Amino acid sequence: MNDLKNLYQEVILDHSKHPRHFHALAPCDHSATGYNPLCGDNLKIFVRMDGDTIADISFVGDGCAISKASASLMTDLARGKTLAEFAHLYHDFHHIATTQDPIPDSVGKLKVLAGVREYPSRVKCATLAWHTLDAALHGKNEAKTE
Repeated sequence: MNDLKNLYQEVILDHSKHPRHFHALAPCDHSATGYNPLCGDNLKIFVRMDGDTIADISFVGDGCAISKASASLMTDLARGKTLAEFAHLYHDFHHIATTQDPIPDSVGKLKVLAGVREYPSRVKCATLAWHTLDAALHGKNEAKTE
């Protein structure tokens, strides 16, 4: 478990200092703004679709290291996924972030984000980008963590 905690910290630091896909995507088919009133995280997700596949995705915004790192990881993982594949990814992420259940190896890279469960006050920071992408894909303009 200590190795997973160290990996969690390394990944969070890397993705927060060097976020992937951190720019406004234009043109885009879907976008939504997410806000976490507890800590002030604010981000916008941009999505370009190709049929039912997320062809391109990006984000902009301000937030804590966990919020920014989670958004960066999410954009890496969601790119190229179909809507059904993202729905499965979203469910897996939400489950590992919000429960104490054992983490199956089948979640792949998501496993590193499971470390957020050790910091309950940060779960909303980590889930903000995911809720925002889900909102964008469902035609909603905004998402909140409450």
